[in-house]
This record gives sequence, C-alpha cells and structure tokens, in this order.
Amino acid sequence: MVAEQIEQVAAAARDEANQIVENVKKVIIGKDSSVELAVVALLCQGHILIEDVPGVGKTMLARSLARSTGCDYSRIQFTPDLLPSDITGVSIYNQKSGDFEFKSGPVLAQIVLADEINRATPKTQSALLEAMDERQVTVEGITHPLPRPFMVMATQNPIEYEGTFPLPEAQLDRFFLKIALGYPTMEEELAIVTSQEQTHPIEALAAVVSGENIIEVQEAVKGVYVDDLVRQYIVGIVEATREREDVSLGSSPRGSLSMFRGSQALAMIRGRDYVLPDDVKELAVPMLAHRIIASAPARMRGDTADSIVAKLVDEMPVPGAQTRGWVRG
Repeated sequence: MVAEQIEQVAAAARDEANQIVENVKKVIIGKDSSVELAVVALLCQGHILIEDVPGVGKTMLARSLARSTGCDYSRIQFTPDLLPSDITGVSIYNQKSGDFEFKSGPVLAQIVLADEINRATPKTQSALLEAMDERQVTVEGITHPLPRPFMVMATQNPIEYEGTFPLPEAQLDRFFLKIALGYPTMEEELAIVTSQEQTHPIEALAAVVSGENIIEVQEAVKGVYVDDLVRQYIVGIVEATREREDVSLGSSPRGSLSMFRGSQALAMIRGRDYVLPDDVKELAVPMLAHRIIASAPARMRGDTADSIVAKLVDEMPVPGAQTRGWVRG
C-alpha cells in the first residue's frame, strides 16, 4: 500500500511538471528544449541566466512560467543608477506608530525577472547574492525570508558590452543553468506572427498548477533514482573541467550538485523515475559552461566554454550495463 501511494505521488508530480511545460509552450513557440530547462530549474529550486539578443522571448518566458504556476511575478529593470535597496526593500519610519516599517522590494516575489542584470553596478548585482543562495534578504540587520517557491530569471544581452558590468564568477556560479533561446526558424516565426494576430497568447494563459503544487513536485524530484555509476559520471565530468589545459578555472562542486538534481528533474519530465547518462549529457553544457573560464590559448583558437564542455562530454566514457565498476581513468 505504501509503495502504491509513493508511485501515485510520483505520477502526479510527473503530470504536473509536464503540464507546466506544455502550458509554457503555448507562448514560447519552437523552443521546447529551453522551456524544459526552465522548468527543470524551477523544480530544482534553481535560478536561470538567459543570455541572448533582444526580442527572442526572454521576458515572455519568465512571464509565461509565472502564469502557468500561479506564482507571484515581479520584474526589475537593471540600470546603472539602480541601488541595492531598490531590489531588497527599505525600512521607513512611520510617524504615527513611531516604528520603522519594512517596505519590501521586488525581489520578495516568487518568480523574479532581473532584466539586463549586467547593466547594474557590482554593488547592486551583489544584492541578489543572498536572495539567490539563502532565500532571504537582510535589511538593516533584520532578515526577511523569501516566499516559496522562489526563482530568479536574469537576462543579459551578449552583444552590447558598452556600459555593462560583467557578472563576477561568484554570482555566475549561483545560477543553476544558462540558456539561450536563439532566433526562430521561418516556420516558427510564421506561427508566432499568426498566434499574435488578434491578441498575445499569454493573455489567455491560465495557471495549471499552484505554488503549493510546485513545492510538492520539488520534493518528489528528490526521489528519482540515480545509480552510483551515473553519480560517478556526473562527478567525473565536473572534475575533468578542473584538469583540462584549455580551462583556466573549472567548475565548483555546485556544478556536480546542479547536474545531479537537474538530471533527476529532467528524468521526471521525461516520464521516468530513474536517471540515464543521456540526461546528464543533455544538461552538461547549460549547467557547466557558465561555471568555467576558457584559457587564453583556447580563446585564441576560437574555443568557447560551450564547445569545451561539449568536447569534454564527448570524450568521457559513458557508464552502461556493461561497465559496472567503471572508474574514470
């Protein structure tokens, strides 16, 4: 009976995860992989960095994800004059009561869009660090917990560097994964134009789950089975980023933790209660590329962090039924 109840809970969690994916696809056309990755991050209590050119749907992805989950949504437009208190909130003196009252900032929402995050100064960018890592903000010595679920979706433009402040490694490492939407194909763009002929599809988008459901699914993700060989495979990939000559800074242990939990969420979305090595391979680039720095010689050859991680994964032995006891050489 207990086993049946556990299976029922797992099946309900898989259904709810897929409902979110399918609902967001009604707005984000032709970017199924990016939508899946965004939902993976949500189910793993992670944060997303979206780096892409303007107009490809970065903001719309955040809005549609918030609407699909019934979560509170806020948008912060990062500019050079933005202050940390504009994000976290501020204490204001109430003359009637004689006390200071905390006026919460936009970061105290469930899904927060940090638009063009690299346009703010490092001091303002750092205001997000505590929120992203500890799910709380501290204002004037008082700690305020953030709501659950909580996720930051940050965007940045990869082509306009004038007047920007690149994110430091400490902050990049706090992003669960980095994705790019890219331009649509001609057929996809025609579908986008047609879908918005009368009104934008997001206006009719309804919630398919609630915030409470998301918390339950986040717990259910932890029950997806990960074989010891797959665990070795994950850690082996991350360790290899620290040993390659074409990498000057390898991934932190957060990379291993992210890939472990992310592969569980991806397996759940795909309808499985166990992780395959293919799940790990699919997540390697979006989860590790932003955590490494290519060496100077590699950059001169035209190699990027993405291509280095992809090459590394291709070179790694993949554990399987005939490789019990495999250890990376």
